[in-house]
Amino acid sequence: MTTINFFEKKSFKIKKLFPKKNFNKNILIKNVKPLNYAQKDDLTFFDSIKYKSLALKTKACSCITTKKLSIFLPNNVEKIIVQNVLYDLAVALKKIYPNSDVDFPDLSLKKPLNKKFPGVKFGNNVLIGKNVKIGKNSVIGSNTIIEQNVSIGNSCIIGSNSILKNLIMKNNVIIQDGCKIGQKGFGFIPNKIKNIKFPHIGHVFIDDNVEIASGCTIDRGSVDITKIGKNTYIDNQVHIAHNVRIGDNCMIAGQVGFAGSSIIGNNVSIGGQAGVSGHLKIGNNVKIGGGSGVVQNIEDNKVVMGYPAVSLRKFLKNSKK
Repeated sequence: MTTINFFEKKSFKIKKLFPKKNFNKNILIKNVKPLNYAQKDDLTFFDSIKYKSLALKTKACSCITTKKLSIFLPNNVEKIIVQNVLYDLAVALKKIYPNSDVDFPDLSLKKPLNKKFPGVKFGNNVLIGKNVKIGKNSVIGSNTIIEQNVSIGNSCIIGSNSILKNLIMKNNVIIQDGCKIGQKGFGFIPNKIKNIKFPHIGHVFIDDNVEIASGCTIDRGSVDITKIGKNTYIDNQVHIAHNVRIGDNCMIAGQVGFAGSSIIGNNVSIGGQAGVSGHLKIGNNVKIGGGSGVVQNIEDNKVVMGYPAVSLRKFLKNSKK
């Protein structure tokens, strides 16, 4: 998958990044990544036993975690033992990515030059940031803003009055009017004195042949990415929170909401106004009825409905009482 750095980034020696901790080696940390993507120069984090299998195999040089969870990390990983993993992660992210907790306006926006984007058609009042890439045969509607470093593939159609940032988009994607994609997600660390904003350093990845209807909002990943799989159709006014991954060939009806970090399988159909709670795994070929509230994992090939969502058979049985 293509990697683009959308945010200013700084490298830190671990002793400077965590000055109150003691370390055997003053290693240099160059980036922050999830357990399964982290490499030898990366800081990662481990805050829940549900990610044990990823922690056992991580290649990170250091990891923010708790004393209880630290036993599952490889011996060569420098353990940074804390009370609140997400709080200390937020503090570290703010140092490494100083501008990632606020979505500052892109002041590099200008009218697009036709010679720079051959084969692309633009409506009126379109603004483009620095280092934007747009493939041939794409069409950009009026009053749309495409911020710096966004990458758009060939034969894409972007409707009017949309704002795209922190986004990598493949080919033949359709985004209808009034969509907001790549903005900072809803992430805070509760604190009695002042809630701490959680920086979001990820991006949105949209694969080939996706269609996103009008008025949708798709948040960028916090540390990971937010992904929409191939051939998926998303109806009007759907909200997709940070780190959500939606598989291939899915059908998502209007006003569905996904909380952060849920994983949706392939060939999933979801009826209108349903809600999916955070950090859940929805299997392949699942069907979720309209207005349902999903609060637990769903296995492959299941049909569920209701709040909380249960098997369709159980829902129909309960409705007759």
